[in-house]
Amino acid sequence: MQMTARQVLAGAPSHPASDWTSMDWAKAECEVRRLQARIVKATQAGKWGRVKALQHLLTHSFSAKVLAVRRVTENQGKRTPGVDGVIWTTPQAKMEAVDALRQRGYRPQPLRRVYIPKSNGKMRPLGIPPMVDRAMQALYLQALDPVAETTADPNSYGFRLARSVADAMEQCFKALAGKHCAQWILEGDIKSCFDRISHEWLLTHIPMDRPILRKWLKVGYLEQGTLYPTEAGTPQGGIISPVVANLTLDGLEKLLKSQYPASKGKVNLVRFADDFVITGASRDLLEQQVRPLVQGFLAERGLELSPEKTQITRIEDGFDFLGHNVRKYKAKLLIKPAKKSIHRFLDGIREIIRTHKQAPAGRLIAMLNPKIWGWASFYRHVVSKKVFAYVDCQIFHALWRWALRRHPNKSRHWIKDKYFQTQELRNWVFSGTLARPEGQPYPVWLFSAAQMPIVRHRKIQAQANPYDPAWTGYFAERSKR
Repeated sequence: MQMTARQVLAGAPSHPASDWTSMDWAKAECEVRRLQARIVKATQAGKWGRVKALQHLLTHSFSAKVLAVRRVTENQGKRTPGVDGVIWTTPQAKMEAVDALRQRGYRPQPLRRVYIPKSNGKMRPLGIPPMVDRAMQALYLQALDPVAETTADPNSYGFRLARSVADAMEQCFKALAGKHCAQWILEGDIKSCFDRISHEWLLTHIPMDRPILRKWLKVGYLEQGTLYPTEAGTPQGGIISPVVANLTLDGLEKLLKSQYPASKGKVNLVRFADDFVITGASRDLLEQQVRPLVQGFLAERGLELSPEKTQITRIEDGFDFLGHNVRKYKAKLLIKPAKKSIHRFLDGIREIIRTHKQAPAGRLIAMLNPKIWGWASFYRHVVSKKVFAYVDCQIFHALWRWALRRHPNKSRHWIKDKYFQTQELRNWVFSGTLARPEGQPYPVWLFSAAQMPIVRHRKIQAQANPYDPAWTGYFAERSKR
């Protein structure tokens, strides 16, 4: 029996649905969390029939449906339509969308193919589903993610709740910093991971409704009015795709540990989505044993390592991973921002300054501050103090050139007095003014990356599960810190 927006909450008594603006979100979230906790418990016990029944209950519940619609109407892609050109902007449209999330007779529409630039200059293809298909994926993700978190590799950190790049880098430090730790690293990169995953493997191993998954995988995509079939892969741009990709790669760490226990070979895996590094005691071990093992694991899933990007490196030479450079200097391991990341960031800052030659100083500061703060915040857990000072110096020079260009007939003392002030113990601070909504101006200053304190990150416990009630206290304490 189909559940509509005017029927029942999961496991709750019947009640008439209110309109979107007066929705009881706390109650809906509580109901979904309760079902997700039951899915985790059943997964831990290996009761897969129970898991399937609970997933069915969740994906047919009113609570999960309204949360799915809320997610796709409040995220960054909320104004990006699919091939049907439809977006949901009004409360009435959102409530109608909840009623439309029905499994019986559901047929997804083709993806809209778009391309975005990659850091290497190439273009990355994205498949944009229509809103209704995005909402349906968000609905099933609520039932799939608790299983994925429970069965995930301990040292997988990409596209997972409560895990971040900082956790991955801290695990790299633990695996490589010691005097007797591994000295060699296999830098792994999977060739076109999202586009090449075997559909047969996914349909056999992903623990979710197979007819629904098959429809998403085989839906095809539209490009310049032509419909192309999809014979492999899961579309980049789908809400559920990152979790499906994680489930595909989960098991690699378990395989390595079974072949190389803690006392053998110093083999450790750190993975973030489809990028990973594997440590080893020797180059021969990684080249002749570990690499073929990884290739066999990937081949079962229709995947292969990228020959250009997969290489074996000695720790004294260093390697780049997730925007960081990891290298040992005379037996001391240092993790710093990678040079490519620094140059990319500064190029972006200079581009903003170059394209806003006539902007008031206050507005320019309002555009720069979030980017500087965000970049410094990302690297605040590693050895970044000197890099922050260098970045600040480069930004100062760019702003000084910007100020000279604006006032070619003024003296440098006049320009300095107009744009650069003293703020507490900081000299030559780029400054300006912004207006409050009521029109009253107030001063603003450029944020300095060197102001960001360096704080050692405390890595998340490997087995921590945000869907498991047993870890609620741990995550509450972690969020306070």
